[in-house]
Amino acid sequence: MCAVSSGFEVPEELRLLCMLHNIGATTPEKSLSLQEICDWTTMETSAVQSHLQNLMGHGYVGSIKTEGIDKYHVTLNGIRKVLSIYS
Repeated sequence: MCAVSSGFEVPEELRLLCMLHNIGATTPEKSLSLQEICDWTTMETSAVQSHLQNLMGHGYVGSIKTEGIDKYHVTLNGIRKVLSIYS
């Protein structure tokens, strides 16, 4: 779980960002499909889609299309955001 030392619970959207970071989806080459993300996180597809759209809007997640499949990864700004949660 992604939480700061004061016991503050991180919102689900940022937990997803932390999970993507922690499982290594940090470059376009290591991007994961929506289904792979759902499998890793055990989150509902609709929730993951919504969170990914918001995270992309903030520049924390990028996407690529590989063989017609959209795949997602944490951007440099997303990595900075994750690391700021831990500090």
